[in-house]
Parts: sequence; structure tokens; C-alpha cells
Amino acid sequence: MIEENVKNILASLDTNPYGEKVTLVAAVKTQSPQDINRAIHAGITDIGDNHVQEFRDKYDQIEGHPTRHFIGHLQTNKIKYLLGKTDLYQSVDRFELATELSKRSQKANVTSEILIEINVGCELSKSGFSYEEAVAAYSKIKDLPALKVRGLMAMLPLTDDEDILRPLARKMRVLYDALKKNDGNIRYLSMGMSGDYKLCIECGSNMVRLGTCIFGARNYN
Repeated sequence: MIEENVKNILASLDTNPYGEKVTLVAAVKTQSPQDINRAIHAGITDIGDNHVQEFRDKYDQIEGHPTRHFIGHLQTNKIKYLLGKTDLYQSVDRFELATELSKRSQKANVTSEILIEINVGCELSKSGFSYEEAVAAYSKIKDLPALKVRGLMAMLPLTDDEDILRPLARKMRVLYDALKKNDGNIRYLSMGMSGDYKLCIECGSNMVRLGTCIFGARNYN
């Protein structure tokens, strides 16, 4: 099932309406190393972890040297477990995290690539900078040493109502384009999960984070 799912999704992903290649990140929360490796052998090149403990426990069991993303909420005291092993921190959702990641990266003599998380739906249940403060947050964060801002990440509200989702996704693309216009490092708009990724790609996302579509429903036991 995993192999077939990966094959079908990769076959359906090409470019977004802006001519940009869409990167598929497999969201591997709760998945076994064996199933993650099955996905990698089927063609997955990027995997994203939500929890530091899972990242640490499975790290040496993952085959194929995929690009590693951290896509979950990150506590500052756990940065040390990811440093030098994570290719892209997608969920930089507050200035405190950015400054601590900068400080620890500088000390370790590494440059950490990040996405700034935007709470585009203004949801109380989600972290991230508001849409209105996004440009100011980017301006502060991009000047921190040992960090490289590579783009934006967003999670849309959990609804099937496209009249709600589409305007929010389009707003994110407008913001992405505004930043990218003056910053050659900006490359990724990470937006879209298993329930809404097709809509997000239509609206300009060039990176999607899919778990259920690849592995099936999660087992939290």
C-alpha cells in the first residue's frame, strides 16, 4: 500500500501554476522505521518529523539519507537534539525559537535553514506569527546569524469548505511572492497536508507535507 501510494502521489505531482516543482515531504509521525524506509525506497526523498523523541529514536534506522525536515512545534531546550541533523526547520513559530536556534547554530558552527510559520487562519489552537506581523518577523529573523530563511510554512484550518481555504492559501502565496521578490534565499512555500494539498498546490504551494495519504490512518497506540 505504501509503495503504491507513493508512486501515485509522485506521479500526480509535477509543477504548480507558477511553474515551480512541488516537493513532497512525507510526514512520519508515529510511523515505524520499517514503513518509513518502505516509503523512501518507493521514491520519497524528504521526510518530516513532528516530535524530537521520535526523531532521535529512529534517526539511525532510517535508510537512504533523505532530506530531514522538522515540522512540529519545537521547544527551545530540544534544539540540541536536532542541530546538524535537520536540513530544514519548517516550524519557526516565534522569535524566541529563532534567536535560540541562531545562538546554538552559531556556537556549533552550522547554518540552520528555516521556514517561518504563519498562522494564516488566526486560529487559537495553532502557533505561528499572524499574517499581519509576518513581514516584520521575517525582517528581524533574517538578520540573525547562522540562520537562513528559506520561505514560509502554514497550516490551513481543518475544514472542507474551499471558500474558506482558497482565500487563505492565496494570501500565503501573495506574502511568499512579496518576500521572494527581494530575497534570493526564499524558495519554499510549505502549505498543504493530506486533506487540502491539491487546493494548496493550485494556489501556489511548492512543498506539501503528507502523512495519511502515504501511510494510511495513524495508529496512536
